[in-house]
Amino acid sequence: MMALRKSCERGYADHGWLKSFHSFSFADYYDPKHMGFGNLRVINEDRIAPGTGFGTHGHRDMEIISYVLDGELAHKDSMGDGSEGGAHGGVIRPGDVQRMSAGRGVRHSEFNHAPDANTHFLQIWIMPDQLGIAPGYEQKHFADAEKRGQLRLVASPDGADGSVTIHADARMYAGLFDGAESVELPIDPARRSYVHLVRGQMSVNGQRLRGGDALALSEESRLQLAEGDNAEVIVFDLAA
Repeated sequence: MMALRKSCERGYADHGWLKSFHSFSFADYYDPKHMGFGNLRVINEDRIAPGTGFGTHGHRDMEIISYVLDGELAHKDSMGDGSEGGAHGGVIRPGDVQRMSAGRGVRHSEFNHAPDANTHFLQIWIMPDQLGIAPGYEQKHFADAEKRGQLRLVASPDGADGSVTIHADARMYAGLFDGAESVELPIDPARRSYVHLVRGQMSVNGQRLRGGDALALSEESRLQLAEGDNAEVIVFDLAA
């Protein structure tokens, strides 16, 4: 079973400094048919204007992944990340995958300090397996060569293949496809898969997608990505 979610059907918010598309219900956008998919709760495609950003705010009991497409995102949090002497520099750039486990509570800010360029990124929330865990942070870079013509595992419950570790029954892959490049991924029909085309065009199980489109799959046994045209894609393997 496959369900197409077209880019133009997403929720949209224009706050001036922030322009955001919501794949699932978020903030003032509410659609009872799109409250999430499996344990995937949020995919927001955000564009932050130069010199602006999200002021310090709190989260709890959520696995939050940031995936920067263009520009830079400066992150600071109550664990010390992004601060002088902190464990991590906190600047997220294209190719980076940042995981923040909110756990029993964390406060953070996200800013675009560039004077003349937008920051374009995906904010992804996945429901955790356990509530009330200690908050945590992890950030890794995945070069384009690792994603070219294939699906690179970038987040998983066990940190497999050098991916960031999330406290959730979910795996996230990223890939770049163009021309004749293609890949087929076996999937468990008892689980769910969600394919979000970040940009470009490609075919997923024969369905043509354009940037911002998504395909939700259940009771399917394979995932085939082909006919990419400057395509960047993320794929989620999710608990049912």
